Amino acid sequence: MTSAPSSSIDFSAFRNPTLVRELIVHIHKMAGERPITLMEFCGTHTVSIGRYGFRSMMPSGIRLLSGPGCPVCVTVNHDIDHAIALARMENVTITTFGDMMRVPGSSASLAALKAQGHDIRMVYSPLDALELAQAHPDRELVFLGVGFETTTPTIAACILEAAERDLKNFSVLCAHKLTPPAIRAIAADPATAIDGFILPGHVSTITGVEPYRFLSDDFGLPGVVTGFEPVDILEGIAELVRMITSGTPHIANAYRRGVERAGNAVARAVVDRVFEPVDATWRGLGVIPQSGLKIRPDFARFDAALRFQVAVEPTVEPKGCRCGDVLRGRIFPNACPLFGKACTPEHAIGPCMVSSEGSCAAYYRYREPAHAPTHHHTPCCSPSSLPDRP
Repeated sequence: MTSAPSSSIDFSAFRNPTLVRELIVHIHKMAGERPITLMEFCGTHTVSIGRYGFRSMMPSGIRLLSGPGCPVCVTVNHDIDHAIALARMENVTITTFGDMMRVPGSSASLAALKAQGHDIRMVYSPLDALELAQAHPDRELVFLGVGFETTTPTIAACILEAAERDLKNFSVLCAHKLTPPAIRAIAADPATAIDGFILPGHVSTITGVEPYRFLSDDFGLPGVVTGFEPVDILEGIAELVRMITSGTPHIANAYRRGVERAGNAVARAVVDRVFEPVDATWRGLGVIPQSGLKIRPDFARFDAALRFQVAVEPTVEPKGCRCGDVLRGRIFPNACPLFGKACTPEHAIGPCMVSSEGSCAAYYRYREPAHAPTHHHTPCCSPSSLPDRP
């Protein structure tokens, strides 16, 4: 359902060391010592920025914050606890993506329940859950649906397919989120004070560019949709710095090989047929109006929240975990007192360390420099001594 890059694209051009060096020098020249705070709103961007060490190559005034761009990370404990309550029911099989298995709820995780003998299975696609439902008509199959606009078309298509097959034992527990309302919430937060946004590439293959127009129209802030290779990211940062320093904010598309301005209308039509917007709670951001999706009444028989009445335990947040502040851009991950001590990828306390695209996991994996968002860090190198390779 998503747009796929052409196989004829030479990706080495987007990893060209000479071009990477030129872009970093260009960013230094444009930004100077000016304080500029940018936020990436995609977990893949967070991982790429860490992998290539770009934070330490930026001018001293530029801060790159990681926002709520990881769908696993923004899923609140109540939604996880709801899935756990369903998993404890007789004759119910829970299916979900791998990262969600390990995210702690208030008192347990799906992985912990699986170890206790409950039927919880990792799947690579909601289609896998659909096939399991058909293969086991004597069991109730529940898919825990988590994701942004990129994954919702496939889940919507699965519900349509379940209706077509007249499956009686398949349902979805929806925890889907929409990114533009969350970006608006961050832009409106004076405590974060973002100067520009690196907008998500994968999500934008579905949404297109227009849904971000409010950033420049309502807030006077620039945004750039970009890809995930070194040149992609640096071109996006350079364009943001150019717009900020020139005072000409708009929404730019620097990922034209993957994102069309209008996005994917077919995928959006499938989503609109099955889902409708609803207020949703995000970890760290609270309730954001019209930022989630629920299954429409025509397909209510596939809504696990309506199909099964279960008591969900009271929500308890892990003591000392500051994932919420990380997701809002209030602190860098390594400013959390648990980071790298009590909380590691092997023993994760918060979801930002669990998910492979969580900002805490990325900071831990790539040993990002320690700094707090109220202080600009010292770059590891000057423009004249930048490395030849990203």
